[in-house]
Amino acid sequence: MEKQKNAVGRRKEAITRVFISKGNGSIIINDKDYKTYFSLVYLQNQVERPLKAVEATDKFDLKINATGGGVKGQAEAAMLGIARALVEVNAEYRPALKAAGLLKRDPRSVERKKFGHKKARKSYQFSKR
Repeated sequence: MEKQKNAVGRRKEAITRVFISKGNGSIIINDKDYKTYFSLVYLQNQVERPLKAVEATDKFDLKINATGGGVKGQAEAAMLGIARALVEVNAEYRPALKAAGLLKRDPRSVERKKFGHKKARKSYQFSKR
């Protein structure tokens, strides 16, 4: 693999584009190191999960563009994008990533608000008299 490959990850309203190339294991998200972008440790672990699953933490450089959603959604979108990019680079990574459940797109998102209601399901207080 001489040139970079890319993949897309989505979660809730967050979308990430992942560009992967051979390197020494640096992960850059929106021109910042991922440890400064995701200050919470469990979000950093989410981003690292696909690389740890295939034992490739120091084989690839990742450049990620993240837009929309919140921090957690972006971290989980990055996780899916990285997993998809790794499969594109080497198809032998697929069974390990699939077994770890990293190739599934989480379909859950916010339910829309209905008219006549306060929120998606919460109603206004009902008064009989």
